[in-house]
Amino acid sequence: MKLSHILQDIRIKNYDTSLDETEISDIKISDKDVRKGDLFIALEGKNFDGNNFINNALDKGASVIFSQHPSDDKRVVVVEDARSAYALACKNFFGRCCDKLKIVGITGTNGKTTTASTTYELLRYSGVKAGLIGTMGAKIDDKVVDTGLTTPDPYMLHKLFKEMKENGCECVVMEASAHALALNKLDGINFDLGVLTNITEDHLDFFGNMENYANAKLKLFDKNRVKLGIICGDDHIGRGLLLRPKVPVISYGLSDFCDVNAKNIQKSFSGSTFDCECLGEKFKIKSNLIGEYNIQNALASIAICRSLGEPKELISLGMSCINPVEGRFNVIKMGDNNIVIDYAHTPDGLEKILKTAKELSSNKLVAIFGCGGNRDRQKRSIMGTIASRLADEVILTSDNPRYEDPYAIIGDIVDGVVKNCKVIENRKEAIRYALEKFNQNETIVIAGKGGEKYQEIKGEKYPYNDFDVVYEYYREKMCLIDNENKQESPSQLANCLDEEERE
Repeated sequence: MKLSHILQDIRIKNYDTSLDETEISDIKISDKDVRKGDLFIALEGKNFDGNNFINNALDKGASVIFSQHPSDDKRVVVVEDARSAYALACKNFFGRCCDKLKIVGITGTNGKTTTASTTYELLRYSGVKAGLIGTMGAKIDDKVVDTGLTTPDPYMLHKLFKEMKENGCECVVMEASAHALALNKLDGINFDLGVLTNITEDHLDFFGNMENYANAKLKLFDKNRVKLGIICGDDHIGRGLLLRPKVPVISYGLSDFCDVNAKNIQKSFSGSTFDCECLGEKFKIKSNLIGEYNIQNALASIAICRSLGEPKELISLGMSCINPVEGRFNVIKMGDNNIVIDYAHTPDGLEKILKTAKELSSNKLVAIFGCGGNRDRQKRSIMGTIASRLADEVILTSDNPRYEDPYAIIGDIVDGVVKNCKVIENRKEAIRYALEKFNQNETIVIAGKGGEKYQEIKGEKYPYNDFDVVYEYYREKMCLIDNENKQESPSQLANCLDEEERE
């Protein structure tokens, strides 16, 4: 592709127009990956500066360089913002396919993944060919692509848009992280709908304070970026956006004033039912999603689909068929006991799942959790306070310690704990300890990792999964029973865990 096509819409300070006819083979942001004919973009970050590697990229055959800094080399195009230029260059390189798709962007501290996944499934039930991009990867029909990030870098993102378009997708539902918005990764994408679930404390190690974090998310609702906003009216920042909208908005939530709300709510460990009032229409919803906050997520998905013109009858039918996303308040029932596995790793997320579990439980509530290393330290003690306030018993353990000492992380959590708790650093041992002590009608909440298939320690990702630990414990228990009295077998575990509960 000629450079002149790649430069479309990019804000340029200076360049030699003789470069216009230069053929660009590919786009790279690492000098190690550069090949002859590539465009190298010198990005600047907290711990690196791509400008230090420009000469190496040229030596390896790069035809053109994008940089924010002036240069005497005529192969350097000086741009206003290298990150924005990277996003727009990728858009142009992959045929501007995002302009040919209806795109729904969902941002918020919690609820993005469930809302995006539920919306994607509802659209498919309505007969819409859709794509999904988010924390769990990308989906194109039944093909799953591991992206590694909630919102992929521009190169992978626009490559996915192209593949989705070529596969006949009409609509793409994607999670828009605060990092992606702050780093201009989404520049050039015109969203048909922008959704805000909530804004609560997270990622302050990167953003410094809540104002910066909130402002990053609110960038999605700029009039030059989105046509219609769908905002949770139950969130205080969301309410502020409703009062001072930059674009047309629809509100959703449990508050009576919301355009899309729920009445006559019934909740259990099996799901929820409610009467939905949606933009003047009324219809019943039966959902397998559990808890009040998941009713909010369901309302967001309903608002999105109705705004896209999908019929309420198919939305109602679809909601009754959709199961929770893996690792998002998944319930494993063992007799009268409930084991909840959830990804909650923020103060707000942990509070919501523990409140939900406590409300639905008839006996003791046990909370098992840790916090990730090399991330926002401020939230650790807050989460300790929340857990000790809501749970009858708290067991502190490891999450993904990364490069931090696991006991130091646990120590930060303990600073906020207001009653006795037990520390078992080894996560598998912590879960097994709780299961050994299980009594009738108790609930154990295992929080922080959800469906993750690894534990990250000192730069290595070791195979690990909370579900596997629980299933392994009960397989062993069933085998012991079988060996003792020859009346029960391990296969009985499968009877205890029906298909819905496994998912």
